[in-house]
Amino acid sequence: MARTPSHERVYIVTYDIGDPKRWRRVFRAMNGYGRWLQLSVFQCRLTARRRADLGAALEWLIKQEEDHVIIIDVGPADNVEVAVESLGRTFTPIVREAIVI
Repeated sequence: MARTPSHERVYIVTYDIGDPKRWRRVFRAMNGYGRWLQLSVFQCRLTARRRADLGAALEWLIKQEEDHVIIIDVGPADNVEVAVESLGRTFTPIVREAIVI
């Protein structure tokens, strides 16, 4: 059976937030959009709508003159295999699994 495309893209989001209180708010918000990889780095699999929501949430949370967020579009989630090289502690790659609620 052919699999229908998910219309999701993979994004790497990294941020440098000038205030610890704002950093915690951004971290908590990011947990709702992707998987935490490392301090201030998340991997997200998002539809266009969720990507727009993420951008709006971050715009609201950060201070433009003090903080910096980078969102890297890696490509279509169905066509890209994110290769991560990890030095030091063991890295566990993200596995896409269905969740039944």
